[in-house]
Parts: sequence; structure tokens; C-alpha cells
Amino acid sequence: MNILILGSGGWEYMLAWKIRKSKTVKNLFIAPGNGGTSELGENIELDWKNLDACIQFIKSNLIHMVVIGPEMPLVEGFVDQLKNVPDLNELMIIGPEKAAAKLEGSKAFAKSFMKKNHIPTASYKTFTRSEVDLAVNHIRSQAGPYVLKADGLAGGKGVLILSEPEEAVKEAQSILDGKFGEAGHTLVIESFLEGLEFSVFALCFGTDYMLLPVAKDYKRIGEGDSGLNTGGMGSVSPVPGISNSILQKVEDQILQPTLNGLIEEGITYSGFLFLGLILVDEEPFVIEYNCRLGDPETQVVLPRIDSDLVELLRACATNNLAESQIKVSSKTAVCTVLASEGYPVNYEKGKEIRIQRPDSDTIYAHAGTVKKNGKLLTSGGRVLGCIGLNENPTGAKNKSQIAAASVQFEGKYYRSDIGSDLNI
Repeated sequence: MNILILGSGGWEYMLAWKIRKSKTVKNLFIAPGNGGTSELGENIELDWKNLDACIQFIKSNLIHMVVIGPEMPLVEGFVDQLKNVPDLNELMIIGPEKAAAKLEGSKAFAKSFMKKNHIPTASYKTFTRSEVDLAVNHIRSQAGPYVLKADGLAGGKGVLILSEPEEAVKEAQSILDGKFGEAGHTLVIESFLEGLEFSVFALCFGTDYMLLPVAKDYKRIGEGDSGLNTGGMGSVSPVPGISNSILQKVEDQILQPTLNGLIEEGITYSGFLFLGLILVDEEPFVIEYNCRLGDPETQVVLPRIDSDLVELLRACATNNLAESQIKVSSKTAVCTVLASEGYPVNYEKGKEIRIQRPDSDTIYAHAGTVKKNGKLLTSGGRVLGCIGLNENPTGAKNKSQIAAASVQFEGKYYRSDIGSDLNI
């Protein structure tokens, strides 16, 4: 089988890493890939926005399956475009169509959808750019903390949690004034929920689904979950405290109603579905939907899947999930993210990276890396995910931290407390 992965981040690296292990894969292409994916397949310069070039590449390289990593192609309807090409009827596409991807592309739509389908989530109000004064009055009438969300895609930077009302007022005005561009044409203000955050992933087709391993990520830049939000500084799977009974509630109260609600609107969901959740008094609430895998949870989810991922993806694309089963390792996986100095604000690129070869239970997931003139260099804020696996959770964390310490590049930064809140 010939497979094309679209994307260049850490989760696309892990997809390539896991897909490469399948005996059914002949050729693997990653567009554009990064400094690590070139060791797993062939990096190619192919822009998803150039539909004609994509179609030509798929045809000329006899591509059987396309796995779409980033959110933007999904939200912009790239799947729909491929499905409308008559000669590509047999192409297996992993990723939802535009209408389904709106769950991630519009937070206002997602909140309205959850309200309509009685899916537990924080109470909220939405405000447009013509309603700045209403947004300000709403903030001042509420007790903090204040959760502000730009409606559209903002590169992981569109969610703010603020303690002081006047700071929240200032940021609300800034968002509606264009701080995040068109992503902030509508502002969602939510009530604050406090509890254990965790992530549930499912591979879905219509109302059929397969649960993947549960994970938890760490978004704050600083130790003890302090400082600015990032795309994620580490992750853990499984998550102590998330029992089978809680997962059953997630299925009954959130996942099934989500898929059923989409069907009622004439939308058949196909692909990965991410549920960002928070556990409040043993009850799960939805923080957000993502219509894909993402960093850094994928770095601990995929290594724990013992099944052939390509066969699971094939089952999803051909509507055979009901006949498929997944095997999950009992090992714990811990990921420590190495970031560039200054991330998530300003950081330099082009720093040379030196990596020691890991043992069999350690993985380096490339994210912001590039190869130039035979050297591996930093090219982003989050550079590498250092993943340790072990039957003992503390052992997994130790492997992850040892791997993080062994990598060398100027300005390297990472958190040493990943999993500490879970007593790992």
C-alpha cells in the first residue's frame, strides 16, 4: 500500500512512525514532513492548497490512502475536494469532511451543537465584533476566572484563562478588535470549570467508533502548570483516575450523542475525533473538540497501540470499524517536550540538535526540526517529544526525562514535572 500523510508536526511524525511499522506499507510519503520524517518515508514538497498538484501526485504515485494531519485542510474542505474527483473513488481518506470539521473550526458552532444535543459542557455566551460593550458588561457581571475563546482557528493560541476582570475585559476587546484575525470575529466566553483534564480519542465512521488510549497533556510553559499556555509541554497515557466507569460516561453522554447529533444533521463523521475533557465531581464535561490527532497526546497514544494502525485506518475508511478490534499495551507512556528558548512567544531557529540513539522503549518524536546540509536543526517552538515507555509509570517518566536530558541544542527547555500531579 502507498500512503500519503499531510503535515509536518509532532503528531504527523508519530503517524509516520506507526504507519511505517505496518507490513502492508510499500511507499510512505510525508508532505512536507520534518527533519525526522525523512527517516521514515520520503518528504515531498506538496501544498494541499494546490488541489491539481495533489491530484496529480496521488495518481502518479498510485496512492491508496491519504491521512490528513493538520486542522486547516479539514476545516477548509480538502476532504470534500478529494472526494469530488471522479478518478479517486477508491482513495481511502482519513479525515472528516468540512461540515464535520466545523466542530473544531468554530467554537461557537461546537457550543451550540453541544447545547442542542444535551452534551455536558461549560455554560457560555457568544459575542460578535459589534457587541464589544455587551461582552465587557458580561465579564464585569461574572466572577472569575474568565475563559475567553476566539471562535476560529488561532494556532492553539486562541484560548485565554484570566483571573482579573479588567484583564479579561482588555483581552476580550483585543480579540474582537482582531488580535487573532478572522479567528476572533466571534468571541466565546465560558464559565470556568475546575477538575482533572484528560483527552479521549476515537476513530469514527458514522455512529461506529473505536476508542484509542486515553491521555493527558500539560499546556502551561512553566513547572507546576504556571505561565503562558503552549501547544503542550508533555503528556501521559494512561491517566490515573480515569476509570472504565468514567469512560463509559464519556461514551454514553458525549461521544455517542456527538456522532448521533451529526447524523441527524446529515453529517457522517469519518476519521479521528478528539475530545478534550475535564472531570468535575466524577462527571465529564467537554472543553473542546478536535477533528484530528494532535500534540503532544499522540506521542503517548500511538506507542501504546499494539494493533496495526494501517488496518485500523483501512477499517475506518471502508466503514468496517464494527468488525475491528484494537489491542492496547499495558505500558505507560510519558512524553517530555523539548522547546526552544523563549517559546511560546519569541524564539530563535536554526540551532543544531544532537540526539543520542534511544533504547527500544524510548522514542524521539520530531516536531520543529529540519535537515540542512547534513545537520539536524531547530525550526519551531516545540522541537522534539521525548517518549519513554515502561510497565511502571515512574519508569516511563524516568526514561522520558533521561531522553530529554540527553538531547543537546542551544536554548533547550523542558519541564521536569510532567505527570507529577498524577503521582508519577
